[in-house]
Amino acid sequence: MTDNTPSPQVWPALRAHDARGLIRFLVEAFGFEETVVHGDGDRVDHAELSWPQGGGVMLGGVRDSEDDAWPLSPGTFGAYVVTDAPDEVFARAVAAGARPVREPYDTDYGSRDFVVRDPEGNRWSFGTYRGHPRRG
Repeated sequence: MTDNTPSPQVWPALRAHDARGLIRFLVEAFGFEETVVHGDGDRVDHAELSWPQGGGVMLGGVRDSEDDAWPLSPGTFGAYVVTDAPDEVFARAVAAGARPVREPYDTDYGSRDFVVRDPEGNRWSFGTYRGHPRRG
């Protein structure tokens, strides 16, 4: 993400059993950029990963507290991420250990997409579809 890229205003968020391991995987497999990680040792209280084309995700480790205001279950997250190079990202992801759910394919609406699972079981779909134009 460059300095003049606007920061995202919607942050998908997920939890992980091994948050530091998931961060390494998302950087290596998909190309996310580690922006900030807060926590000591293996614990991750809060992390932000930026997507080079804009946007990003937040994540943290599972907490064993009954008063956890964000009790998300690891492996239940899903996201669609825009990329201009889905075939290259798919190859990189699989080489890094992503589990293919659907290999790259062409959609009937003109996108090139694929779906994989990360080591925590989360589903990641990448493709060229940038969304429907906003109404002005």
